[in-house]
Amino acid sequence: MNLAGKYYQAVKGQIEALGDSQMTQIEMAAGWFAEAMNAGRLVYVFGTGHSHMLAEELFYRAGGLARVVPMLHPPLMLHESASTSTQAERDPDVVGELLKQYPMTGGDVLVVASNSGRNACPVELAMVAKERSVRTIAVLNSEHSAKWASRHSSGKRLGDVVDLVIDNCGVEGDACVPLAGSGLFVGATSTVTGCLIMQMIACRATEMLNASGRQPELYQSSNANHDERNAALIAEHKHTNPHL
Repeated sequence: MNLAGKYYQAVKGQIEALGDSQMTQIEMAAGWFAEAMNAGRLVYVFGTGHSHMLAEELFYRAGGLARVVPMLHPPLMLHESASTSTQAERDPDVVGELLKQYPMTGGDVLVVASNSGRNACPVELAMVAKERSVRTIAVLNSEHSAKWASRHSSGKRLGDVVDLVIDNCGVEGDACVPLAGSGLFVGATSTVTGCLIMQMIACRATEMLNASGRQPELYQSSNANHDERNAALIAEHKHTNPHL
């Protein structure tokens, strides 16, 4: 089997492991999403580096919940300077800048995506959110996180400080396919499984909202004649979401 096939099998195995072991956690997260949205609150999603894509995954796309706010801080992303983002995610002081733009308060929910769960910025954000009575969820790689020390001054990893941990069932180092004779690996999986987790939570939360009698606020495809619906949602939520 070539490496494309090996990667497919590895991802398939992680997805199956996720389905076998994480459904209870996904159900709880979905309940928190639905409860917050029923109360008119917001769900914030944050990640540094490639993990920021999990924040974008639920934002302003077909089937996306309108009360999801992605926390997109350019120094923590990749498009301006990937190497700078690596340093920024280790700096807890970045959280102060984040909170100026995203004023989370009690009743909101925060999802923090961090494959390693060890960097100071995600840990600090989760700690501050809990101080504000915000429910906190981590999407991380438990195998990797358990093997590496925290970079936060408290010595705590992300999984130690949040209310709920969802394991993406990845391997240490994220890349999962060994390259023969090199000692190196290719084929990162955390985005594939992370986006799957986020969509599973969103689908179940939407089902819960619908069952409760509340019409879910869902964007639909702008390429399938849903501009009018989407425009109404943008107008309603623009004051709480700086990216609309």
